[in-house]
Amino acid sequence: MTITVLLADDQALVRAGFRVLVDSAPDLRVVGEAANGHDAVRLARETRADVVLMDVRMPGMDGLAATSEITSSLAGVRVLVLTTFEIDEYVFAALRAGASGFLGKSVEAGELQEAIRVVARGEALLSPAATAGLINRFLASPGVTATHVPEDLAVLTEREREVMILVAHGRTNDEIADLLGISRVTAKTHVNRAMTKLKAHDRAQLVIIAYETGLVRPQAR
Repeated sequence: MTITVLLADDQALVRAGFRVLVDSAPDLRVVGEAANGHDAVRLARETRADVVLMDVRMPGMDGLAATSEITSSLAGVRVLVLTTFEIDEYVFAALRAGASGFLGKSVEAGELQEAIRVVARGEALLSPAATAGLINRFLASPGVTATHVPEDLAVLTEREREVMILVAHGRTNDEIADLLGISRVTAKTHVNRAMTKLKAHDRAQLVIIAYETGLVRPQAR
């Protein structure tokens, strides 16, 4: 099965480079290129690409607005944010907008290809270290407004809360299953139910909600 990819970056040379890296994998194929957010949204609707590689800083509609538009209106289309810096001021906002993860633009070919596969499967590309960095830098900073409150978690069962904590710590379904002594299918079911109840786009959104509601708290670095 071929995974289709849309490239969104205002620099033609950057798009050309990523096209080569993506198309060099037998199971990946670039189906479009956009130089701004408006074109990214339009092409996402036209191509229904599985994954959009989205730059944040673009003229006109930026990557944040485009990400929000795509993830809120196109079910199944995943956004993977490309950033110049591993952790920058826009990444947390991009995750809130519905992005499934982020990569630095200096990423190696194999890492980029695998990241696209991970996101296409509906998983979040968030390592525990990256997640901690984002949360510690932004969520705990003055002036950051949380969009979820503790009361939102009332819809979850105790097991779903337990699973959500492990998701927020960057655990995979296999690791959650081992830690809780349950099957991988059961672990995945709990994750999916938590996402459905909390209207989370994917696992990355669960991480955001877990920290915003205080279910998991930032650790001092």
